[in-house]
Amino acid sequence: MKVLYFAWFRDRIGLAEEEINLDASGDQTVRDFIGDLVARGEGYSIAFEDMSVVHVALDMQEVDHDTLIGSASEIAFYPPFTGG
Repeated sequence: MKVLYFAWFRDRIGLAEEEINLDASGDQTVRDFIGDLVARGEGYSIAFEDMSVVHVALDMQEVDHDTLIGSASEIAFYPPFTGG
């Protein structure tokens, strides 16, 4: 699956995107996946330390953290939008 990181996620992790193989069962939630990312190292831990500001899209559709990833081909992480 293609994983995209925007704004300070990209800065903290040091990548704009990467390919990650998921569990083939398809029963992993976004929250579970984030836990797997956090286990990858310090940059990931820092990026996901405040889950209240973590926004997620699966195949370009915004979802909540308890959504099953299923057969999605892309997941994107981005901060809240601000206006101005």
